[in-house]
Amino acid sequence: MKLFDRYIAREILLPFMVVILILAGLFASFSSARLLAGAVTESLGIAALFKLVFLKTLISLEVLIAIALYISVIIGLGRLNKDHELTVLRSIGISNTRIVLVVLAVAIPIGIISGILSSYVRPWAYAESYLLDAQAEAELNINRFQAGRFHGSERSGRVIYVGEKNDTDKNMSQVFHYVQNAHTSEIVIAKHAYQVQPTSSDQKPYIQLSDGVIYKLSKDASVDDVIRFENMTYYIDNDYVLSYRRKAAATRDLWKSDQPPDIAEFQWRVSRPLATILLALIAVTFIRISPRQDKTDSTYLVAALLFAGYYNLSGLAKNWVANGVVGSIPGVWWLDGLMIIGLGCYAFFAGYRQLRGRT
Repeated sequence: MKLFDRYIAREILLPFMVVILILAGLFASFSSARLLAGAVTESLGIAALFKLVFLKTLISLEVLIAIALYISVIIGLGRLNKDHELTVLRSIGISNTRIVLVVLAVAIPIGIISGILSSYVRPWAYAESYLLDAQAEAELNINRFQAGRFHGSERSGRVIYVGEKNDTDKNMSQVFHYVQNAHTSEIVIAKHAYQVQPTSSDQKPYIQLSDGVIYKLSKDASVDDVIRFENMTYYIDNDYVLSYRRKAAATRDLWKSDQPPDIAEFQWRVSRPLATILLALIAVTFIRISPRQDKTDSTYLVAALLFAGYYNLSGLAKNWVANGVVGSIPGVWWLDGLMIIGLGCYAFFAGYRQLRGRT
């Protein structure tokens, strides 16, 4: 890479490093505040909180990297344009095509990194965060309860009472658990119980109950059921945790699947490098302002709206594939195809105007 190419690349990479650190820091702070508000530290402890924030930040990097590159191209080339340096570079033979090639030389490696994060690091981070969420969100988590008090959940319709508990060995006694479903109600009473945490992302959290009785009350049947037990394993149904399993699946497993949600997740992952590169090229199109015109604020506003529109549409495209509205072909690729067509039309008309200006 020649001197001028390295200079342009540096003007893009320096703000990229700053922006990605700022965005990652802001996201980590936001995640920490949400987890603290949800009393996760009481369930898992401060070390697990930091690990969960780290994992969620890793998950977000596939999007944050694209945002940071998009912003850094606009900032870097915008500064060169405002300070007339692009004009000087063009006067010594640095064409617009060469500038675009420099942007591509920067965007392609960053896009590859984004693809690796999306296809391999993100599923691993989801699997690990799933395990922590399973421990933190378990409705019978012993750390959430105070002995001698009732605890209810409007979301699940559960009411739980623990007479006594031992935080050291996770033992409970005099346990009362009530849950109401659409057609039945269930009451579980046990003298003793202890909590078992999952050891892998494929396991559900569960409670081991002993010496108890189950009352199943049906709204339709005339006779209710009473079941006595010596030992019973009670698995905790947690819809929040279950929704993460597809995101934690290995990319090769998604590639083999023929289920629309799996296809949508797979296509989303492999499309991240292309999306990152295309967004960098779109950012170049905003650097067409005359240095004598101060339109920086409006440029940033339009750029922000375009980026927000693209990511909203990409999420919509993924949902369409997952719900079977759009087939695996064109899948989520129709949006990237439109972007490529738009960039091609822009390049054609820009070149046409440049030729007319010379004549």
